[in-house]
Amino acid sequence: MKTAGGRVVLAAAAILLCLAAQPTKPHVPAPVIVVETSRGTFSFVTYPDESPRTVMHIVGLVRSGFYDGQRFHRAVPGFVIQWGDPQSRNLSQEAVWGRGSAASSGQPIGVSEITKKHTHVAGAVGIAHPGNPSLADSQIYVTLSKRDDLDSKYTVFGHLVSGHDVVDAIRRGDVIRRMYVQE
Repeated sequence: MKTAGGRVVLAAAAILLCLAAQPTKPHVPAPVIVVETSRGTFSFVTYPDESPRTVMHIVGLVRSGFYDGQRFHRAVPGFVIQWGDPQSRNLSQEAVWGRGSAASSGQPIGVSEITKKHTHVAGAVGIAHPGNPSLADSQIYVTLSKRDDLDSKYTVFGHLVSGHDVVDAIRRGDVIRRMYVQE
């Protein structure tokens, strides 16, 4: 004789079996990006599960050599370092580094992938934008300290995994010799 409690246990077990049989979202490997600079090398891991379009866009730019030879156009000790403006290859354009429509790849990501899962702790890697998160493009930054004021305004798409001392030493005008995706 089955009791009401036994039926509940059997029903719960059946539900769990059905859920376990459901296909799960495949895990996307997290690309690690290496940045070789005139001050040394640092690397960061990306968050493709939370910001897939941002990671795909940046990985594509890295693989195309977009960042090679650029300079850090912003370096504020204790706050942030930033790069991703192709104009920074030209020292005569230093006055406009990081500004204007030419300060990007020209192909915005097109969506905002801001989440509350990853915040602006020291070593957070984010994507800058000109006031509208969906217009973010090629300018990447690393926070050098916790920055709650940036949370919910910019997409954090990765975090530093090596070279913290290098990031702290970066100054405006330092060269990015090469960026690549660690395979």
